[in-house]
Amino acid sequence: MAILNPAPAPQKPLDDSFIGMFDVVTPNETEASFLTGIEVVDRQSAHKAAQVLQKKGVKDVIITLGKMGCFLLDSGGQALLFPTMDVKVVDTTGAGDAFNGGLATALSQGKDLRQAIYIATAVASLSVTKVGTAPAMPNEKELAQFLAKLDSAAYWESVR
Repeated sequence: MAILNPAPAPQKPLDDSFIGMFDVVTPNETEASFLTGIEVVDRQSAHKAAQVLQKKGVKDVIITLGKMGCFLLDSGGQALLFPTMDVKVVDTTGAGDAFNGGLATALSQGKDLRQAIYIATAVASLSVTKVGTAPAMPNEKELAQFLAKLDSAAYWESVR
């Protein structure tokens, strides 16, 4: 599985054939806007941008939306909004990197895409509770403790 995180936003357009080489693309709202020409500000505009990226050959599109969470348009056409997790935000620097690292790790461990997004959201949520980038990245023990305390049933009910 190949994942493209087009960060930071490219200075010039990426070739459609290049974008289409990836199974999963994970832009934030700014990067998605640049790649598609659609201003991404909410779920509806994220859906439109994700459809454009799928027309370029990407199977699954995950657009991170900051405090709104992330939007998934999967290869089967299902659209879901994954909300953020309730934490005290200290510093959002590196949250996208944390999300992508958590996503790639979970997928490499055999998790399905939705479960991987859940884990990636947890990793990003933990990362914003500390100052900095690398020092704020949670380790496996911190992630396991966070997930153990989380009401996962309530979280999954909020995914729509």
